Amino acid sequence: MSLAVQTYSLVRDASDAMKPDGIRYLGGGTLVVRAVNEGDVSITGYVRSTAPGLRTIDIVEGRATIGASVTMAAVLANAGLAGLHPVAKAVGGPAVRNMATVGGNLFAPAPYGDFTVGLLALDATVHGADGESPIEDFLAGRDDRRKRGIVTAVSLDVPSAGVLRFLKVSRVKPRGVSVVTIAAALALDDAGKVKSARIALGCMADRPIRAQAAEQALIGCKLEKDDIRDAVAVIGEGTNPITDPVASAWYRSEVLPVHFSRLLLG
Repeated sequence: MSLAVQTYSLVRDASDAMKPDGIRYLGGGTLVVRAVNEGDVSITGYVRSTAPGLRTIDIVEGRATIGASVTMAAVLANAGLAGLHPVAKAVGGPAVRNMATVGGNLFAPAPYGDFTVGLLALDATVHGADGESPIEDFLAGRDDRRKRGIVTAVSLDVPSAGVLRFLKVSRVKPRGVSVVTIAAALALDDAGKVKSARIALGCMADRPIRAQAAEQALIGCKLEKDDIRDAVAVIGEGTNPITDPVASAWYRSEVLPVHFSRLLLG
């Protein structure tokens, strides 16, 4: 099956070309091209944009703006994004990271989308042809392409060392598909107690979600076994884990508290 590729120099033109059913945006192609190769006949054509801003990384006064076409390899090569390096490194192997883009990862269905889990924990903003929105709102409505337009960038406060804790659990290392992914952005006060927390989970729904009950339970706690007990007990609240060839929903629910505890205590 042959598919036409339409290339536009302007983001607005590319976004307009996305409106017909069956048209998909072609970034790195690690997911959408594979879907076609595996027989997804709902995809009838590709749209791409060569707008330079899609491939740039700008860091100004601690705020990073990462173009949607920036690859995971480019994130890893940028010293200013060192706090995101463990997250980007969790995406596939070197060949995949050379192609996989930040924008594409936002649309990756579970069990993929590890980078987006980190972005959700860091309260990123998603920028598009039609405006911007908090990443949590974007993820909730990401399937409505006609309403949204194409993604152009994400922006976030660059995390200081030790703020973002990230863990990807997989059966095959280092490039295995995720069983569960956890990212926790924690701020501690001078006494070592948690004063703010954002926790994001991958594979515990069809897209990354926050663990709000655990976030609330962590406030005022030290990162010690007895203190975090209540947060660990509620980490699975509000989740609806997937079942796939990698793991069942039951298994993911069972191991989530174990790995969450290890992440906090590690």
